[in-house]
Amino acid sequence: MSGRGRLLLAASGLLCVTLCHAAADFAGVTVSPDARFAAERVLDANDNRGLPFAVVDKREARLYVFAPAGRLIGASPVLLGAAIGDRVVPDAALRIPGRPTLDERTTPAGRFASEPGTNDKGEAIVWIDYEASLAIHRLRPAPAGERRAQRLASGASDDKRISLGCVVVPVEFYESVVAPSLGRGRGVVYVLPESRPARSLFDAAMLAGAADAP
Repeated sequence: MSGRGRLLLAASGLLCVTLCHAAADFAGVTVSPDARFAAERVLDANDNRGLPFAVVDKREARLYVFAPAGRLIGASPVLLGAAIGDRVVPDAALRIPGRPTLDERTTPAGRFASEPGTNDKGEAIVWIDYEASLAIHRLRPAPAGERRAQRLASGASDDKRISLGCVVVPVEFYESVVAPSLGRGRGVVYVLPESRPARSLFDAAMLAGAADAP
């Protein structure tokens, strides 16, 4: 190769480093712009540190679970906290029965180091925030008036707001997608905000602060 050719090849490589970005493989699944941005931002920054990861799009009430390299393993509608909001209410989960109140039942936004565990019934779950008692778990029996199964099947994202804050998925999806990936070890869960732009979750300060986290 001539010296000019080597220079052109080096320049094209530099241009790719500058302009190219990682592309998540959504396997033909249609996703929202926010979810696509989030997955690709995670891969660009290697923020998942080689671990499986998930994106919770609260506005669309959907969960996307990815293999470490960014291949979509599965996507599903989810049930979310009954209240709109991006912050967890301190100690809300530790109060007397009947609490948290309806306006405290949020699914907080953020970057969470997840890990498998069990609930008080001994059922396998994936902890998002252990201290706040927030997890990804299967659809469980609930009062008939809550119509949780019907809400999961609904096409309206507003119907999905019913949980205490946990991310609730269909049983089959948990067993076939969540359990084999996030349920086997540590992972990262990105819950996109709904009260501010989704991009705000991925600012430089946040990624720098997560440098030592899984």
